[in-house]
Amino acid sequence: MVREVKHKEIEQVFKTPILQQTAFWSKVKRRFGMDSIALNFKVKSSALKINDTGNPEYVITDLLLLLHRFDNEYSIAYVPYGPEIEPDPENQGAFLEELSEQIREYLPQKCIMIRYDLVWKSLWAGDDRYFDEDGIWMGPPSKDMQELRFNIGTQFGNFRKSGSNNLPSNTIFVNLNNSKENLLGNMKPKTRYNIMLSERKGVNVRVCGMESLEIWYELYKETASRNNFYLHSIDYFRVILTERACDTLSPADVLLLIAEADTKPLAALFLVISGNRGTYLYGASSGSNRNLMATYALQWKAMNIASDRGCIQYDLFGVSPKEDPSHPMYGLYRFKTGFGGKLYHSMGCWDYPLDHKVYSFFTASEMNHQGYHLA
Repeated sequence: MVREVKHKEIEQVFKTPILQQTAFWSKVKRRFGMDSIALNFKVKSSALKINDTGNPEYVITDLLLLLHRFDNEYSIAYVPYGPEIEPDPENQGAFLEELSEQIREYLPQKCIMIRYDLVWKSLWAGDDRYFDEDGIWMGPPSKDMQELRFNIGTQFGNFRKSGSNNLPSNTIFVNLNNSKENLLGNMKPKTRYNIMLSERKGVNVRVCGMESLEIWYELYKETASRNNFYLHSIDYFRVILTERACDTLSPADVLLLIAEADTKPLAALFLVISGNRGTYLYGASSGSNRNLMATYALQWKAMNIASDRGCIQYDLFGVSPKEDPSHPMYGLYRFKTGFGGKLYHSMGCWDYPLDHKVYSFFTASEMNHQGYHLA
């Protein structure tokens, strides 16, 4: 199923709408001391979920891995939202097992596992048994049941479902292959109303550069404090904003958008364009003047910019899996579903242990430390 896994230069990573599988993302992470590996490989066409490649027996694709130090001795190979190519559901475990075994030789000697943050559609999101009578997805089964299903067809049965996901496993995709009138028409009435209200209230959204990074960071710190999430340094965002990877096959265009009223910053976001997709990567907002609906104006502007630059899809990047008020991302679900996109559930993080003893120690430590921010 998987053939000819070969190392290649990061600059040769193929163009893709998946931001985290681009040379751009590798270069950002390298600026903070993280190593990365790019690999080409061939996949048998008959094993793919959708075989629209014509008649070739094999498809050539690639993969980006990031290497994280667990301690002074051991490391972890992390695959953010990869591999992009998606096998038939019946072949997923066997495909990933073959790939993992062939990847081994390119990894450090004491690499304890490969963690795949799979962007593939959840096996249980296409199964009617996991939807309630109102058509609402109830989520995947227990961890043990997921592992049993995923390991079908594998030789070793090694895959383990991670205790948590590093990147969002539920998102909203908006189809930008529409007129602006249709995009607005597909939105919920309240969202459409709030976009128009922000315009009437004088909210202006401008595209900014490095000169406005401090403005962004003040809004970001306020948002992090309000919502108690992990705080990146300002240097991290400086790199995000300045790196373009233009000397590669998979660059990205990064824009900082700030919404203001009477020159007062109210909200901001990072829009990243890779391939034919625009991604809402980071966002922040002020706790004041929320009645001006600046966050709605900001998203509408981002969608329009992405569309004008040839994107056919806008990724709102991270929501709760359903309308569940007890979920910590429920507020994002209510906000983002208003923009008329489709909810997408991915497989999330799956581990392929290479050193089972140290892997068990790592997972216990990871639970105690609530994750290692591998993304």
